[in-house]
Amino acid sequence: MDTPFGSWQPEVTVITPTRFEDAMQVVVAVQQQKTVVLHLGAMAAEEAQRTIDFVSGGVYAMDGQSERLGDTVFLFAPSIVGIHRDLPPEEDDDQD
Repeated sequence: MDTPFGSWQPEVTVITPTRFEDAMQVVVAVQQQKTVVLHLGAMAAEEAQRTIDFVSGGVYAMDGQSERLGDTVFLFAPSIVGIHRDLPPEEDDDQD
């Protein structure tokens, strides 16, 4: 896809970190305009929370977006990617 800033190839990366130190890999991927599905199921709950806090802050600082997909699965996307989620009717009513 051509953009005013050059060519951009949409890409989705799935990352399953095993330690907090792997969190920077997610932030760098979003900085490189990749969408990341982050699965934290292989981490202890406290370390997973620390990781999600770090990644969320980094992505937010780049005007990126995030969406929780499940208990341990999150989606992070650069600002050029739109995230649209279908909501069940009862949840959709709460948004009004």
